[in-house]
Amino acid sequence: MSQSQWTAVDEYLNNIGVGEDAVLKRARIAAKDEGLPPIQVSPAQGSLLHLLAKMRGAERVLEVGTLGGYSAIWLARALDPARGHLISLEVDPKHANVASRNVAAAGLTGVVDIRVGAAADTLEKLIAADTEPFDLVFIDADKESYPKYLDLVLRLSKPGTAIIADNVVRGGSVAVSSSADDRVQAVQAYLKAVADDPRLESTVIQTVGEKGYDGFSLARVTSV
Repeated sequence: MSQSQWTAVDEYLNNIGVGEDAVLKRARIAAKDEGLPPIQVSPAQGSLLHLLAKMRGAERVLEVGTLGGYSAIWLARALDPARGHLISLEVDPKHANVASRNVAAAGLTGVVDIRVGAAADTLEKLIAADTEPFDLVFIDADKESYPKYLDLVLRLSKPGTAIIADNVVRGGSVAVSSSADDRVQAVQAYLKAVADDPRLESTVIQTVGEKGYDGFSLARVTSV
């Protein structure tokens, strides 16, 4: 199949109700208008994150990489507004500002807490503050730091925590052992660390769609 076919299928799925509503569409357009890179999850992928959070029964979600708040809205909508809480980490103040406006427009200001700064530093602060463990973690930030993020988020997890990482197939480059791409090497190290960690059970889902060929790493914490 070709990229045009993958995109056509995503469009079909969106049109039958799998994808975004008007609020999410406005969030995506607002991010584009502000010049943010169009690298957020697709509507179908956002819907997947939403369902995974619901199936997990998540009340506390940690997101590493906010961008324009698109995936944060999908995840936050899966939470009980009275008890749910999502902390999203973003290094770029402009991105965080756009995301805050999008989250507010979605009526989720009381659920989503966007924290600005280098994600590793913020994660260290959460650990030092003895933050309550999260039910679900979504990692979608700089690929070079994925192994470091895994180490840190495991310290903010508990048995049953779901850890999801985006962009781990990278158009198939993940299978190229001789790759000189730092992002590919980091993803390879991340996947090996997940597979080798006795505290985790995991798999990888390959995806195709409007964002091309990529995939998610899915892991479940069995012990800490």
